[in-house]
Amino acid sequence: MASLEWGSWMEHRPLSLSLPLSLSLFLLLAVVDGTSDSLSWDESGYILYCPCMGRFGNQADHFLGALAFAKMLNRTLVVPPWVVYRHHTPPYTNAHVPYSEYFRLDRVLDFHRAVSMERFMGELAPRHWPPGRRVAYCFTAAAQRSADRSSCPMKDGNPFGPFWDHFGVDFDRSELLSGIAFSSNYKSQWIERYPAASHPVLALPGAPAQFPVIREHVDLQRYVEWDRRFAETVEREMENLLPRPYLAIHLRVGEDWRKACEMVRDGSVGPHLMASPQCVGYDRDKARTLTLPMCLPSPSLIASTVATWARAISARAVYIATDSEPHTRHIQAAVGTQGGVYRHRLRAPHTARAGCCGNTGPCDPP
Repeated sequence: MASLEWGSWMEHRPLSLSLPLSLSLFLLLAVVDGTSDSLSWDESGYILYCPCMGRFGNQADHFLGALAFAKMLNRTLVVPPWVVYRHHTPPYTNAHVPYSEYFRLDRVLDFHRAVSMERFMGELAPRHWPPGRRVAYCFTAAAQRSADRSSCPMKDGNPFGPFWDHFGVDFDRSELLSGIAFSSNYKSQWIERYPAASHPVLALPGAPAQFPVIREHVDLQRYVEWDRRFAETVEREMENLLPRPYLAIHLRVGEDWRKACEMVRDGSVGPHLMASPQCVGYDRDKARTLTLPMCLPSPSLIASTVATWARAISARAVYIATDSEPHTRHIQAAVGTQGGVYRHRLRAPHTARAGCCGNTGPCDPP
């Protein structure tokens, strides 16, 4: 959330800045498309998981860690769809949007082997992971939530149940994990305890990753690029809407974010909350103090920060993508006559974020 890129349309130079957690500033880049090959079974095994923590940003954070975990174990990552919650939109059920609807799966392959869950279940699972051979893997502590305290609660509640039901998956037995973690420190234990020959598919109730994303995995976002259709949509929208150069921000100040920041106010959370490591440092022992203004900046702080960077790049416009109050009036007053302030509701919410982030993936983890 706290990184920033600025420059001309064809020249982009990355910078780093400690900004309020709810601000992300990026320029739009270009993308290319790719194709997929026919599938064959990977004898090295697979990693399968439910992206069941949080909305798009949290799922993207976890995706980076899961990708690193799959590479560490030399297993193919089965890339799940994005879980989109439609609590206030008919039919009020979760949507499961294939990864490739938003991003290029072929770019993931530049880092490690991967296959979409749709293709895995349609082309590989019927023969190699059929009903009767589907094992769930979870930590012993998680199994305590099940009725028998020895089974993985893979389908308990939303989004867990709807996710696996979407693919018609029921589990036949459980394998409980203990004395092990997803950290690279446990690489040898994973390989020794769960060889692919006897454990071909490690199906997990959640992502095999830490949250927030750890420093070692941040750079993997370079392999997460927007699909060409998204890039073209954003290009058309921005071309019609904004003069260049422009400054784009993703402003997270909605009610859910305010509730999260209450944990900072009451001291119930440490320095690492959502993407705060980008601001305070990734080493918990050396991290700076996470303050409420960092988490939930005032309208005046938002406006002054935006105005500072608008002047730095001689921006002729400021583009705001937000799920709540855009603070347009405050920002326009701070920017003055240098440029206009625009808030535009695009047809798909992720295109609004692409306008801020460009093609290099989900720039704002939470």
